[in-house]
Amino acid sequence: MTIWGKIIGSAAGFALGGPLGALIGGLAGHAVDRIADTAAVVRQEAPSREQTRRVAFTVGVIVLGAKMAKADGVVTKDEIAAFRQVFHVPADEVDHVARIFNRAKADAAGFEVYAAQVKAVLGEDKAVLEELLDGLFHIAKADAKIHAAEIEFLQSVAGIFGFTAAEFAALRATHLGPDRSDPFTVLGVTREMSDDDLKAAYRKLVREHHPDALIAKGMPEEFVAMATQRLAAINAAWDRITKERGIK
Repeated sequence: MTIWGKIIGSAAGFALGGPLGALIGGLAGHAVDRIADTAAVVRQEAPSREQTRRVAFTVGVIVLGAKMAKADGVVTKDEIAAFRQVFHVPADEVDHVARIFNRAKADAAGFEVYAAQVKAVLGEDKAVLEELLDGLFHIAKADAKIHAAEIEFLQSVAGIFGFTAAEFAALRATHLGPDRSDPFTVLGVTREMSDDDLKAAYRKLVREHHPDALIAKGMPEEFVAMATQRLAAINAAWDRITKERGIK
């Protein structure tokens, strides 16, 4: 069973508690029979920490994606399509994800409580949280324009996740510019750093953002394509730096 089915059927969802757990609990009665049958088995065992983290990541990204899509006052078809593209929802799981997405859109609670719970469950690992923010940036760009309200939303979520202004600027540069063309900004490094320090920073980013490492830290396998895209951007920026600095 994929992560999408586990969200509704698994005890890991209920183990979350808080606003994320409440949202899942409100949808449990809609689970299809095959999900419910599997859930009966799953509930016999306490969910592992990894299961809980993966459900938290996935539900958090759905909820924040829904809030993100509303940040400019309207949810466009492009934004919904972008959500499904980034998160690779299988055709037979679309209904489950749509229920969570629509419930989150209608929920009067602000995004802050959800972002805070995601941060609490996933902890201090910024690489995993950065993958979530990457997805939100993708949704924000879906309608070919990004609004000030969306940038404010993204910056607020990043702040709740513990990112500094400089770290958010690097993430923004990867997606939007105006420093997108500056590979140093994309990697979050400076031109004043030595070659050895640049190499160390690059290698650290590669280790942190390798899909296998992210999956081990709580990112579901369904999000690998997004992580691979992020790693490609890191490598592309490094290639440009090595050519500019003559690093071998």
